[in-house]
Amino acid sequence: MRANTMLISYLKIAWKVLQRRKFFTFISLFGISFTLMILLVVYAMYDHTVGPHTPEKRVDRLLFVTHLGLWSPNSQGNSNPSYSFLNRYVRPLRTPEKVSLATSGGYAVAYVGNTKLKLSQKGTDGVFWQVLDFDFLAGRPYSVQEVGTDAHVAVINESTARRYFGAVASAVGRPIETDGTAFRVVGVVRDVPAARTLTSSDVWIPLGLTVDVHEPNYFGNCMAILLAPSAEALPAMREEFDQVMRHVPVQDPKQYTELRVYANTLLGFTVRSLVTDDDGPDDGVAWFGRVALGVALLFMLLPALNLVNLNVSRMLERSSEIGVRKAFGATAGRLVGQFLVENIFLTLLGGVLGLALAAGALHLLNGSSVIEYAQFALNGRVFAVALGAVLFFGILSGVYPAYKMSKLPAIQALKGGTK
Repeated sequence: MRANTMLISYLKIAWKVLQRRKFFTFISLFGISFTLMILLVVYAMYDHTVGPHTPEKRVDRLLFVTHLGLWSPNSQGNSNPSYSFLNRYVRPLRTPEKVSLATSGGYAVAYVGNTKLKLSQKGTDGVFWQVLDFDFLAGRPYSVQEVGTDAHVAVINESTARRYFGAVASAVGRPIETDGTAFRVVGVVRDVPAARTLTSSDVWIPLGLTVDVHEPNYFGNCMAILLAPSAEALPAMREEFDQVMRHVPVQDPKQYTELRVYANTLLGFTVRSLVTDDDGPDDGVAWFGRVALGVALLFMLLPALNLVNLNVSRMLERSSEIGVRKAFGATAGRLVGQFLVENIFLTLLGGVLGLALAAGALHLLNGSSVIEYAQFALNGRVFAVALGAVLFFGILSGVYPAYKMSKLPAIQALKGGTK
């Protein structure tokens, strides 16, 4: 009860102090808000790309096999694996709960009257809808049996349903024609952002209609998605995959000496594709984490140092107040506590403004069509990052000035001196 009363009194003092020192308050809030806005926008984009969102809601249980490399000192080849390679060496793995094969993607053309629609199109097996978690707005996914018979069925996304049929509800059961081939729409799913490059598409059709399942070459246009029984089983699933790959014979041994195929997490795939461009066993995630953390800390350190200087100046103006409080028995610990509460209160105000600015920036990004079907938003993970950043600012920029001023002798503080 006493602690709550002290906290309330500290907050009241902090509010009065902020009202009296409007210029310092404005500068501090601006620095905190702008920095936090940048951090939150970047983190929201990161979370939007590799976080647990539709359809990779179980991202901590998923591994993706997307690239195959054949290597020798004098020759290298790198491409997507073929259906036959994945079906022979990856689908039989015992650790995964399920294994799905799909094409890496492609495009098809459809017409609505005289209007040409360029649609992204992906071929998948029936298990694809079991390892991933799409949001179906109408209808259903096509089944394993329909894929096995090469049935001309399709699942389309919401935007395609509206552009081709005019509405979502009326799309199911009707034909859609892409590249001159008709498919019966069996389901409509919510748009998947283009940033989810491995699973996003406008149209999904049975795999056998898009690839030659008897192609013997290792190179092709497919990928595999492995679902572990649990997040804890993911390392074992990766280990089994690596062990099997070590025993796969190299195709064309006269030209190549080594086969390089790796199962990556969604983050690992993204880092490989966008940052490292490396086909070695290291997916670069650890390096990326260190660099990202270092850049974030450096970015936060600069405004934190500015806040330290502002806080020192602000507390110098209050030296008389500090002297009076010490003269009436205020301990150094109590003064430090008060100053930290004031500073955290200030950074919380900046944090609220930063969240508002970040929400506005993300809304503009969603409407800009920079990333198709983008759904950037402030979720619980982004709020947690915001809270952590605010506490970082508040504590880092408040501890030193508060400690320094709390150690001033009462007489010296009353005289306004700091030496």
